[in-house]
Amino acid sequence: PEHEDAVVNIYAPASGTIVEQNVVNAASVHTPDNQPNLFTIADLSSVWIICDVYENDLPAVRLGDVADLQLNAYPDRTFHGRISNIGKVLDPNIRTAKVRIALANTGIMRAGMFVSATFYGQHGRVYAVVPSTAVLHLHDRDWVFVPSGQGEFRRTEVSAGKINAGKQDLTSGLSPGQEVVNDALALNAESEQ
Repeated sequence: PEHEDAVVNIYAPASGTIVEQNVVNAASVHTPDNQPNLFTIADLSSVWIICDVYENDLPAVRLGDVADLQLNAYPDRTFHGRISNIGKVLDPNIRTAKVRIALANTGIMRAGMFVSATFYGQHGRVYAVVPSTAVLHLHDRDWVFVPSGQGEFRRTEVSAGKINAGKQDLTSGLSPGQEVVNDALALNAESEQ
């Protein structure tokens, strides 16, 4: 070439983000027949999350179901997606199927991040959410205190779910909007005196 130090502009055939680069500054580039792509681009405005779901949990998972996702990098944020594919083959070693969840990317998700998923069905699950301090863990069971009138409280058994940002989901035992005591441990200690 006439100008060995010339800059060559490369135009992508589509919009996206460079996710792989196989060329470095001052590298010679030959015909693409024998070379890997110079760059790989991807549209990251929407992403897929691939989950391993155990075979005994598969009957409760359906296409279109809602899923809540928490990224290990952002534990205080919850993202929402829908199941777009359920794998037809189980991994014989760990007995799981691949379940794909599609969702919009707000710009903070990166390929390869670790994610936890909770599946809720077609319309999402309605459940109570209380401060995590309202739940008392006693004798391998979960309890909350609810007002029973005249300044008294009764202990009610609940099924506690995930904790997120100081709040705990209750999947059964309490209705959304029902009042609870914020500090179950203190009230329990008082009642035992």
